[in-house]
Amino acid sequence: MNPYRPPLADIRFLLETFDYAGQIQPLPGCEDFDLDTAMDLVDGYASWCVDVLLPLNGKADHQGVRFVPETHEVVTPDGFKEAYAAFRENGYGSLPFPPEHGGLGAPSCLSILASEILIACNKSFSMSPGLTAGLIDALEAHGSHHLQESLLPKLVSGEWSGTMALTEPHCGTDLGLLTTRAEPHGDHYKLTGTKTWITFGEHDLTDNIVHLVLARLPDAPPGIRGISTFVVPKFLDGGVRNPVFCGGTDHKMGIHASPTCVMNFEGAEGWLVGEPHRGMVAMFTMMNAARLNVGIEGVALAEAATQAALAFAKDRRQGRSLDPSKQEKGAAADNILVHPDVRRMLLTAKSTTEGLRGLVAWIAMNYDIMNKSTDEAARAKASDLVALLTPIIKSYGSERGFLNVSEAMQVMGGAGYTADWPVEQFLRDVRIAMIYEGTNHVQALDLVGRKLPMGGGRLMQGFAAEITALIRSCADDARMAPFVGPLKAESKRLTETTMNLGAAAMQDNEVVGAAASSYLNQFALVTLAYIWVRQVKAVIDRPEDDLLRRGKLQTARFFFEHVLPEAELYARRVAAGKGATVEIDVDLL
Repeated sequence: MNPYRPPLADIRFLLETFDYAGQIQPLPGCEDFDLDTAMDLVDGYASWCVDVLLPLNGKADHQGVRFVPETHEVVTPDGFKEAYAAFRENGYGSLPFPPEHGGLGAPSCLSILASEILIACNKSFSMSPGLTAGLIDALEAHGSHHLQESLLPKLVSGEWSGTMALTEPHCGTDLGLLTTRAEPHGDHYKLTGTKTWITFGEHDLTDNIVHLVLARLPDAPPGIRGISTFVVPKFLDGGVRNPVFCGGTDHKMGIHASPTCVMNFEGAEGWLVGEPHRGMVAMFTMMNAARLNVGIEGVALAEAATQAALAFAKDRRQGRSLDPSKQEKGAAADNILVHPDVRRMLLTAKSTTEGLRGLVAWIAMNYDIMNKSTDEAARAKASDLVALLTPIIKSYGSERGFLNVSEAMQVMGGAGYTADWPVEQFLRDVRIAMIYEGTNHVQALDLVGRKLPMGGGRLMQGFAAEITALIRSCADDARMAPFVGPLKAESKRLTETTMNLGAAAMQDNEVVGAAASSYLNQFALVTLAYIWVRQVKAVIDRPEDDLLRRGKLQTARFFFEHVLPEAELYARRVAAGKGATVEIDVDLL
């Protein structure tokens, strides 16, 4: 049983809260997308996902993909080819891309928010169009005119799909160790090497697959500075097969309907993207978009799992309420929603999921401003916010998403652990999100080691100014005090933690490695507090929508009283430094 319903009301509320009409609609290329038009688009998208993809999710997970060694082909589960054809025909994969390449020209924030629904309905299916979108971003930013003209129309239309081929058997995060080589050959290159864990590296959904590949030129310097980026299609002009073949698919804990492939490049023809030896610039364009989408995976599956747990809890009777006045007379047992701990678990999931969705909406709008605004100052401000908060969305979004799915399973007890409900699949499917596109600790190191020092602390100062401005805007409204007070206190604590961590890191870099993950989680909770204050401020004077207002206020209250206090715990962990972590005898582990 899967009772999932897309959170359309919350998506509309967030678009209003973060000033959709003011920030997005006037941007170049987005003039036709007012709020009502945007929601009509999302409504249609959501209906299609629920009608077509949701029924396939459990069946495809059970069936999985099939690798055919004789032909190096991968067969996707029953119904995927037909669903993908409909997805392409409806133009859902082309929403945010320029009309000159066949896209709809919608704001990126709409496709990003809509992707939550796609992921919740069928995470395995969603991974192919998600990677294709990232490849399109990389080509738009770094591809030559020839590559853009030859590849983008077919990628935007969905006729072709894309992958990201980074990792190798001996190197994952440390890409400086990669050995795939690219030899010049006329106007192109020939690539030789093996790539592993390549999502949708081979499949039967599209006529062609275009791989974005990291490799080394013959004169490449060692390490990360010697990496170049190439596009390598499965088929060349005239339908000639390029020698890039799937060598097998991985057997995984989850996402069974998404093929994860070993790809062998055997002198495959490829074309350089960007400048030689500067391949990570192009790759990070694709990867940063992917990191935002990974955070949304946590939001999507936490939302779907919480809905399932709530539906179960409303029907399940076990035990009696500890408050005699709440016991249902004439019943042998009470509905489990009367139990405080069940409510605690559901509210923890709801408050963090809605907070994260709000953060995604805000950053997605800034992503549009960064790429489309004609105001240079606005673009710079938006770019700083996107850079600073993307690691938090990826890391905390995926971690909290997993924990929230686990909480949903706990609410359901043994039923949640069975395949009769979708939560056990959600738990398996979402676990990978903490690992790929840079593990969560890598995100924490990026935040502390790169983003905080950037521009002399400019990014952090800009975000702190956003928090200060919000606090001041609420100063005259006593109703906001229960929310603004904790935000002010925890943002001050975060500033102190940041300064102390920076000072400690100047003396010993290993402190960063020991403290970065705790610091990111502290930062994430303060960020969600900021998002929740903005939501409360937007909803507190909406008597015309009393259910929305009351729901947001009670969820926010729980967040500030029961979730935000975790920030102090993380601050204490950061302050503890590295001693107990590194000063150990590894033989005693």
